[in-house]
Amino acid sequence: MTTETQARASSGYWYPEHGQPSSVDVLNLLRRYRSSEAAMRARTRSSMAMGETDLLALRLLMQAQRRGEVMRQRDLATALGLASPSVTALVDRLVKSGHVRREPHPEDRRATIVVPTTDSDHEVRATLGAMHRRMIDIVDRLTDDERRAVAIFLEQMAEAVDRIDEHDEPATGPILVD
Repeated sequence: MTTETQARASSGYWYPEHGQPSSVDVLNLLRRYRSSEAAMRARTRSSMAMGETDLLALRLLMQAQRRGEVMRQRDLATALGLASPSVTALVDRLVKSGHVRREPHPEDRRATIVVPTTDSDHEVRATLGAMHRRMIDIVDRLTDDERRAVAIFLEQMAEAVDRIDEHDEPATGPILVD
């Protein structure tokens, strides 16, 4: 076996037996994607000098803003599963870093809302824009049937992972561990 053939065989992209990936191959590729995505999130956090929760909060705030919705700190706390003191500290950090600001609620003068700054939007777009374009280009190259198959696959995988099992019966078949 040549070095090139060995490299292809060990890379997971060469399927000489079946001519197509097996179930285990697909799950390994999904695991590789998840690993790449985790590394990208780490790079993003590092470049923006933010923690994971900070970045998630900023994403939620930007999504709400795009939908024309306002978010109070308690809405953010609920969405993130944080206690009130923790979300206060989080918003304080984001205000101090210039990523968000507190503003009066447009309808409830007793409340304040948390709003991402324009600079935050620009920073996120600069940091993630090229990657998002590459990802959309890949999806746009799929046929309608391929897109539908991928969507069904990802939805069913999410459901499989979200399901909580009772653990009273031993698992059958191979168990893949990260």
